[in-house]
Amino acid sequence: MPQREDVLAALGRVLGWAEMARSPQLGRFLAYIVERTLAGEGHTIKAYSIAVDVFGRPADFDPQTDPIVRVQARRLRGLLDLYYSGEGSAESVRILLPIGRYVPEFQSRGIEEPVIAPAPFALVPEPPRPGLSLNGGIVSWLVLLALTLGLGALAYSFSSFGPPAPSLQLDEIRNERPSVTVVEFQNLTGDENQLPLVAGLAIELVTDLEQFEEIDVRYGGGGGETALAANGSDFVLTGIMRLSEGVAQYSAILTEVASSTVVWSQALAVEVSDSVPARSLDSISRSLTLVLASPRGPLHSPARQWLAAQTSLAGAESLYICHLLFDIYRETGALADGERSSACFAVLPETQRQTAEARAASASLSVELSQPSASDELIAAADAELRQAIDMTPVSGFVWEQRARLLEYLGQREAARSAYGSAVQLNPANSDALAAFSRLLVLRGSVDEARPMARTTIEVSPLPPSWYHGAPALISLRDGDFLAAIGHAAIYAQVDREIGPIVAVMAGLRSGDGGVVNRYLPQVLEVATFRTHGILPELRRRISDEALLRDISTALVEAGVPVQALTQAF
Repeated sequence: MPQREDVLAALGRVLGWAEMARSPQLGRFLAYIVERTLAGEGHTIKAYSIAVDVFGRPADFDPQTDPIVRVQARRLRGLLDLYYSGEGSAESVRILLPIGRYVPEFQSRGIEEPVIAPAPFALVPEPPRPGLSLNGGIVSWLVLLALTLGLGALAYSFSSFGPPAPSLQLDEIRNERPSVTVVEFQNLTGDENQLPLVAGLAIELVTDLEQFEEIDVRYGGGGGETALAANGSDFVLTGIMRLSEGVAQYSAILTEVASSTVVWSQALAVEVSDSVPARSLDSISRSLTLVLASPRGPLHSPARQWLAAQTSLAGAESLYICHLLFDIYRETGALADGERSSACFAVLPETQRQTAEARAASASLSVELSQPSASDELIAAADAELRQAIDMTPVSGFVWEQRARLLEYLGQREAARSAYGSAVQLNPANSDALAAFSRLLVLRGSVDEARPMARTTIEVSPLPPSWYHGAPALISLRDGDFLAAIGHAAIYAQVDREIGPIVAVMAGLRSGDGGVVNRYLPQVLEVATFRTHGILPELRRRISDEALLRDISTALVEAGVPVQALTQAF
């Protein structure tokens, strides 16, 4: 645990950083929350106290109508991420500000778990992500989800914590999909009128979790954990609901049955006066499902830990394991991960290979692993496989997502948009589909439609992969939030060598940051497809927004790219 002196020294270095020094209000904000936390007064740090003590708001300040603290917290979080990804990358003690909270966490370098106030559930440590926000202020992720679902303006707050990962030993991991039993939440409100809101949530959760083929979901009614353990579930999801000053507090807890260990929990708060019961349950369930059912979520942690330790599956292949390998490939985009997943599907028993899930994944892999150019015959075969998979399981969001990706690759953007729409409609908690759909929409120029989905995937999904940052990078650029655009583009450039560096160059130019331009412009000029076909002809394969293409042309010329390189080989 970092000593008080070490934390204060780290604070001094952050405050002395040139970027922070240019924002004295943010410096006071950071010093205030750090000093209060070190004094053991973290529980007193609220939006109201920050607004009054730091930003000089009057005593009648209303945090619900004045977003200054949320907006400034977003800016502070972005600056901290930028500092620790650059000048402060060697810091031995880091000051973190979790999304949705104002109490900082202090982390010693090399220690995955923060030492003050536990962090959200995570499978592996993730490097700092500069500027991870979209213009418009920090918004609770439940609101972002509500926007995605079209549920209107609900007032939410968020907190979560992640106890130790599941404790099963590596040699005890089964290669079958995990099972979870959802029990009715306990009503601690003392109000019988709230019973429908409590009892109904378990049903909503079962319905949402059932949309994921790689999870076995069971409804446990109002039974206790002892009875549920006898049902053979790997996990039990329980929770409570209570009222506090007009706010409905929902707390969900995931317990590993074998060890009776709490492996994940999350708390959500809903303003009762503003909520519509059915919509509240739907939104709360979706937000919990986005974490629980994520490939990087707690239900899959044991199997992913097991996979990470295996050099060979040695006959342990199963449909579930192959699907997890496919998810890992989706996260990394690495050829080796894709080949490992493809090899897994290839050796499955015939009955499993012929499922819609396996056929859709294998069809996607066959095309994507044949890059940079798949043959017409291969594409036709993959298209036929995906069509048959949809005929077999027309209500699978996963299958429709793979179909949409193929259509997008073929340049059939309108058909891809329709297929992504089907995937999201069938499973609104499929973060991969949300991220891919939002990226397609942004590249078409439909920014407002993409915005809520992009926010949800970045701010709700656990450990969002690098490619999730594509849409947020372009949206932040359009919104004029160049710091955020640079941060997102820096991460996105790791997986998209074409668009990622270009967005970074554009944001660097508009922000006056010549260092960013100098860093990413060579990457643009080194792209083989650009050198072979010219920059714009290649980009037109992916971007149909003419305004964006014009902006790209203008920016690249301004950065020093020869005009002829935009349209010709170079």
